[in-house]
Amino acid sequence: MKHKFLITLIILFTGFVGVAQTEDTKKESKDSIKVKRLSIGFKLGIPNLASGSAELVLPVLNNHFAPYVDYSRIPLNFDFIETNIAYTEFGVNFYFNKKGNGFFIGVGKGSLSTDITFTNLEFSNALQTIIGSGNTELNLDTTNFKIGLKTGGTIFFRFELGYGVGTIPDLLRFTATANGITEIFTEEIPPIPGLGSEGILIGNIGFGFSF
Repeated sequence: MKHKFLITLIILFTGFVGVAQTEDTKKESKDSIKVKRLSIGFKLGIPNLASGSAELVLPVLNNHFAPYVDYSRIPLNFDFIETNIAYTEFGVNFYFNKKGNGFFIGVGKGSLSTDITFTNLEFSNALQTIIGSGNTELNLDTTNFKIGLKTGGTIFFRFELGYGVGTIPDLLRFTATANGITEIFTEEIPPIPGLGSEGILIGNIGFGFSF
């Protein structure tokens, strides 16, 4: 599945490059290029769910490079599982034109930190059996590759698609205590949106303001 997804990305990327170069040739003129360098907004999607985002188009190298940072912290609950998901990503986008918008590719580092509480754990010893809760953490670091499109103007819209490559554990193993009973538990990872066995799917739409 991972290889099919990467092949699809390569095909899309090749098409995007051709379109971007054509549009760049048509639109560029002898006039000076006006660039809105700072963009601040929001992204909705996976794995960030809902995040704040900031991007700065650098005034060097023909305005092609734009460092960015995204951050979100969202509670997400399932049956007998409570989670608090914090997602941070930083990296750089490369725009094909010289205006800091249009088609781009991006590479960055993502960090998914999840505080997980299992509320239906069975603790038992020779005297009693009780239902209690236990807490653990899931921290994942990925290298993210993306392609996307950002519109120009003061109000912008953005679309991104990509994949974060990292090592994803199969199970969570932790120690918990309830009513004086301490046990070691092994539980499955909660169904966090976008999280797979080999990495994280990235897909979001964004909007905001450019200055």
